[in-house]
Amino acid sequence: MSTVAPVETPIRVMRVIARLNIGGPAIHVALLSAGLNDAQFRTTLVTGVIGPHEGDMSDLARRMGVEPLTIPGLGREIAPLDDLRALIALVRLMRRERPHIVHTHTAKAGQVGRLAAFLTGVPVIVHTFHGHVFRGYFGPLKTHFFILLERLAARLSDAILTVSERLREDLVALRIALPQRIHVVPLGLPLEPFANLDGVRGTLRRELGCSTGAPLVGIIGRLVPIKNHDLFLEAAQRVARVLPQARFLIIGDGERRTELEALTARLGLGGVVHFTGWRTDLPALYADLDVVVISSRNEGTPVSLIEAMAAGVPVVSTAVGGVPDLLQEGRLGRLVPPEDADALAGAILDALHEGRGERTAQARQWAFERYGAARLVEDMRRLYYDLLAKKGVRLPTS
Repeated sequence: MSTVAPVETPIRVMRVIARLNIGGPAIHVALLSAGLNDAQFRTTLVTGVIGPHEGDMSDLARRMGVEPLTIPGLGREIAPLDDLRALIALVRLMRRERPHIVHTHTAKAGQVGRLAAFLTGVPVIVHTFHGHVFRGYFGPLKTHFFILLERLAARLSDAILTVSERLREDLVALRIALPQRIHVVPLGLPLEPFANLDGVRGTLRRELGCSTGAPLVGIIGRLVPIKNHDLFLEAAQRVARVLPQARFLIIGDGERRTELEALTARLGLGGVVHFTGWRTDLPALYADLDVVVISSRNEGTPVSLIEAMAAGVPVVSTAVGGVPDLLQEGRLGRLVPPEDADALAGAILDALHEGRGERTAQARQWAFERYGAARLVEDMRRLYYDLLAKKGVRLPTS
């Protein structure tokens, strides 16, 4: 009887993501690429080009010792000619590097990367859904088209990963893949900078000229339609009527900035709302914020909520996507219906009144235990070994 030769070490992993824009997926792939570069694994990180106003996290990867390989055609939007060029480039790269595992992240990279891996005979193909675009992004026809594409791509995959149980339930209900092939691997983040913020407390307030008694409410993320900053501003208007001294920070940038600045003026919030653009001094921001808010129509597992929880900041969010899982159905933070400005404002006021206490202490413990970087790397290491073994690839015993 023939035997399968053991795979040589290090095991070669090619990780493919459409772009390293600011957000959870970029942090996730940077951590995994850095953490799985050792005696057992060697990871190559492949990425496309950042879009305008998105914010670039390539430097984070480089600080972790990972130099991304860029394929220009691997962008966010559907562009048949660019997609074909990206496919050809990935096929050539995979033929040269001969990865044992190709792991794709985000929709475009998942489509092109998995097809390239299939065409080149890669033993194990994995894809992670950090969220999905099947609610709140497009009309019914376009949404159905994307669901069909994902079902087809899932047939090329040995495993489909999600970052929350709620997201897994969505994918099962949409029949993206068989339930037994969809696994939950929670997000992992470098949370150590949020462990002790005493040294930076007061920095943001001094910058804004705010007194220590003025409530500071922040929202952190891309200024894009799905994040629904309009709802945040409408809630801010209601909170300001009750607490005129309150100030609201919109931290981030994106395609809607000019539009949102105009809405801020129309709502009479010109001196109350501050647009900060992208910031890298996040510990200093969380140290002074009294509440962190998510107002999105859809989410995966929002990084800003995890970071806020790790920093001990009360959080309020619309009950969408993976957020109820993250907040344990409201036990660790307040959940409100989407598109309800009155409910969002009321939850913000309640959170300001309650402040830091037992709820935030529990949320902080949960964030460090559940979403630490080391846990993510070890979860993925075990999964890769298991998938290789299931495909008949014998691993070395040493």
